[in-house]
Amino acid sequence: MLALFDLDNTLIDRSAGLEQWARRFVHSRSLPQEAEIVICDWLRERAHPEDFVDLGATLGLIDDPSDLWHEYVDGVARSVRCFPGTREGLEALRGTGWAIGIATNGAGDIQRAKLAATGLTPLFDGICVSGEVGARKPERRLFEAAATECGASLSAGGWMIGDNPETDMGGARAAGLRTLWVANGREWADGLRKPDVMVPGIVEAIEVLRGTTV
Repeated sequence: MLALFDLDNTLIDRSAGLEQWARRFVHSRSLPQEAEIVICDWLRERAHPEDFVDLGATLGLIDDPSDLWHEYVDGVARSVRCFPGTREGLEALRGTGWAIGIATNGAGDIQRAKLAATGLTPLFDGICVSGEVGARKPERRLFEAAATECGASLSAGGWMIGDNPETDMGGARAAGLRTLWVANGREWADGLRKPDVMVPGIVEAIEVLRGTTV
């Protein structure tokens, strides 16, 4: 059976990692405290090298944008942490014969740096990053590529586990996967089609999968 996992704010706490890095960055550059808010708002949903052209200018920095990007990659990778129980749960899931993969939006260097820094890389049969395949969730092609990386096919079914109702749940449903939403303290938005399963966190999500045979 195939299980595809989102990365940011599903397996790792990207929001907290971004805030920690922004705080250190602002302090190291002697920027005003409100710059933390600017940085986090700018990069909260997505971060790519080109974002640092305008962000650097907004903050009044003279650094080369590529240098700022690499500083961000290194700093955030060192700041992010897995949600408690993530690694242990994934190891247990692999032990029951599941093929597990990553299906994540983002640039390849930052996503792979976060996986490496948290020790998650070797736990996955396949890792698919949108910036490396030229397709983003909710596009079907991203899910197809992730399944292929795991030696599987969407036609055989499987699960998508994530925190984003549109890109993770909506995209996976359209691709023929069952959907498992990780709430992490949020409520499901009224008016949206509900996922197959909703759970409080990643530990509960993995427990659902371990009890699933179809």
